[in-house]
Amino acid sequence: MKVLVELADRSYDVVIDDDARHELARLLDERAPNAKCVAIVSSASLREQSWFDFNSGREQIVLTVPEGEAAKTLRVVETLLEQLAEQRFSRSDVIVGVGGGAITDLAGFVAATYLRGIALIQIPTSLVGQVDAAIGGKTGVNLAAGKNLVGAFHQPLGVLCDSSVLATLPDRERLGGLGEVAKCWLLEGRAAHDLAATPLSALVELSVRLKADVVSRDEQESGARVLLNYGHTLAHALEKLALERDTDALRHGEAVAIGLAFAVRLANELGLVGSDEVANHDAVLDTLGLGRRMLATIDINEVVEAMSHDKKAHHDLSFVLPGPEGFALVRGVDPQLVRNVLERFQGEP
Repeated sequence: MKVLVELADRSYDVVIDDDARHELARLLDERAPNAKCVAIVSSASLREQSWFDFNSGREQIVLTVPEGEAAKTLRVVETLLEQLAEQRFSRSDVIVGVGGGAITDLAGFVAATYLRGIALIQIPTSLVGQVDAAIGGKTGVNLAAGKNLVGAFHQPLGVLCDSSVLATLPDRERLGGLGEVAKCWLLEGRAAHDLAATPLSALVELSVRLKADVVSRDEQESGARVLLNYGHTLAHALEKLALERDTDALRHGEAVAIGLAFAVRLANELGLVGSDEVANHDAVLDTLGLGRRMLATIDINEVVEAMSHDKKAHHDLSFVLPGPEGFALVRGVDPQLVRNVLERFQGEP
């Protein structure tokens, strides 16, 4: 199955299929026929997987990066850029990101900056990568001050979502991806009672179609695309604080699930939605097996401070929230009100 991201002459397909990774050579022939070299950016653990069997039909190297969020640093970017220069990569060559959201973010940023931009193909191997991170051209790495504060918009030539790879994911990685799926389900205004009977393949397709549609209408987040950040203001703050303590303490999708549960509670406090929508959010998260409790060890004041530095903030506290007319970005939310809702949320059983 193919889903089109429609961006005029930069349009591309997201392929969702078993063994989609084997479409790499075909995609290169179609979209980058002059490419002589391909650099696959991936991690050591992924290189050991039985499915890591790529054939690009060209000279091919594999550049190994750290696991997870540890890959998303300027130091790793510099290392990759130096390796590409040593290999004499040219503007006609192609970078291929193979991995979860962290690796596709990193590979995309390197492709956007090497020689002022070379071609990119994404092969996301995690659920969060397939339903969100690898689609739409957002690339970036983290700073100590926050997540994804350095980056660029750089669209790929195509995205190959190999469904068979998802079967090899550990349970925690699968659950992490379901955080982004829950976001898409809720953004579409769907009810929890329809979720249990929906297979994973249909959830992936729903999420990809939503992302592709929004990106096609608003590539650089000047309007509708900001709604895809639902739940992410708190999520990014929690990730930043958790990563300072333990790089494996909190995965992105886990943080998004908590962010979704908080956002609907904040919307309820502001009078934008009723308690029935809070219950629906909780039921969606519960159905997908996602935790929604605030981390008891996180200091509320630190959380509020971290949220104020989120890249979507405009020197105030801003949240995508549900309301009577759908979802919207709400700016200038009172910090004390946010603290009060966070404290109640953190204290929930």
